[in-house]
Amino acid sequence: MAFEPPERLVRALGETPDPSQNTQWLGRLPELAGKALARRGVLAQRVQAPGGRSSLVVLVRYPDGSPAALKIAPPGARPDRERAALDHWAGFGAVRVLDTADAAAGGGEDDGALLLERLQPEVSLRSLPDAKALLEAAGTIRRLWVAPPADHPFETVAERTGRQCAVFTTAPAQAEPLVAAALAAREELVALPGEEALLHGNFRQGKVLAGERAPWLTVGPEPLVGDREYDLARLCRDRLEDQVATSAGASGARRRVNRLADSLEVDRDRLRGWTLFRAVESGVRALAAGRRRDGELLLEFAGWL
Repeated sequence: MAFEPPERLVRALGETPDPSQNTQWLGRLPELAGKALARRGVLAQRVQAPGGRSSLVVLVRYPDGSPAALKIAPPGARPDRERAALDHWAGFGAVRVLDTADAAAGGGEDDGALLLERLQPEVSLRSLPDAKALLEAAGTIRRLWVAPPADHPFETVAERTGRQCAVFTTAPAQAEPLVAAALAAREELVALPGEEALLHGNFRQGKVLAGERAPWLTVGPEPLVGDREYDLARLCRDRLEDQVATSAGASGARRRVNRLADSLEVDRDRLRGWTLFRAVESGVRALAAGRRRDGELLLEFAGWL
């Protein structure tokens, strides 16, 4: 299968901690895609563009014309964990896996690909007015918060956020007060963890797509286990440029956090703490990658909290 990986994917993989490994994977991507298609007996239609930031999605069809989507991710993205989470959810609130573990491991080793039911990639919750989108997002994420499977392979919120703290060493001097606040919030939250649940890990409006068997289904989990509040933190800053453009500012951001906490019956203070940590971590990471505007917006939002 001959194609050029989407620019968005190439750029995002270049910002990861080990870009050389991803460069090698990108060079092999046409070969990997061809083998994954053949192994599952499906035919490629087109590469989904702009696509995701950590994987390639190819829209495909079975020989009988039935649609599906083939997702191929580098090893560092842990597609095995994504499969484990999607298998556990079994299509309840999330996209359904169509292939079997045997198909993925046709050569004895997992090929990093997932054959998924076809959703409508151009229609996400971002196509709705924000208030309606948040309502639908709350209904979707509630379905995902189940007990994790026994002997699960997922990392914990404490483990993931502990690794993420490394980026704070690159923070500019003007961000140091926010970094200190984020670290203090994390320390307090992991010291007294909440009830453990299986989490999506990267949940936001753009990760919830229109489907056929259900109006809205989530895609692209980066699963982990821990506090429900952690899973809502990214949703709190959705449509950030719109939030910044309004005159509500800090009061509007805090109201948004409180509304989401109340609608899903989670703790307001814990949600605020995880929202602060994740916004500062994302902001510092964006600055380190040279995405100055994104970084400054995220840090401005964090300052409102």
